[in-house]
Amino acid sequence: MLRVEDVQRCSSVQESRATTDYGETLEGKTVEISVEVNGTTHSGDVEPRTLLVHFIRDRAGLTGTNVGCDTSSCGACTIHIDGEAVKSCTMLAVQADGREITTIEGLADGEQLHPMQEAFMNCHALQCGFCTPGMVMASVSLLDENPNPSEADVRTGLEGNLCRCTGYHNIVKAVLSAAGGEQ
Repeated sequence: MLRVEDVQRCSSVQESRATTDYGETLEGKTVEISVEVNGTTHSGDVEPRTLLVHFIRDRAGLTGTNVGCDTSSCGACTIHIDGEAVKSCTMLAVQADGREITTIEGLADGEQLHPMQEAFMNCHALQCGFCTPGMVMASVSLLDENPNPSEADVRTGLEGNLCRCTGYHNIVKAVLSAAGGEQ
């Protein structure tokens, strides 16, 4: 079994094959990782090429984090790692070893929705719902960084998240509402 440090020293990670700086092939090998997702520890062996989004969906069983584009263009896979918004399709699971992850399922406090989730619901900031988990996670992060944003700040802050249904007006309205601004 490889250690996480061995994988982090990889000179390349490709679709089916990776090699360390020492020329060792990682194909077919696994690395043991342990991450805390929404307060629950998930440990297990993963291939070094496993994307974090797939670990979250397939191993942790949390399907609220969507796979949209696999190129970091859409933001549907946005989660928080140690409090920072990250597109989980651009990060390997081994890179999250030892880190704290929050997904859309971890925002609510039991039956009580997070204020951003409430705002999205109250402002009708969703239609098909595919982008909603990533949009909510990015919006929470935006308000953590800027608790009193202008409309322009919200639009700029959410540029990395795409929605094909709403036209963004109600999403911006929801973020401003959650910030305590006008609806």
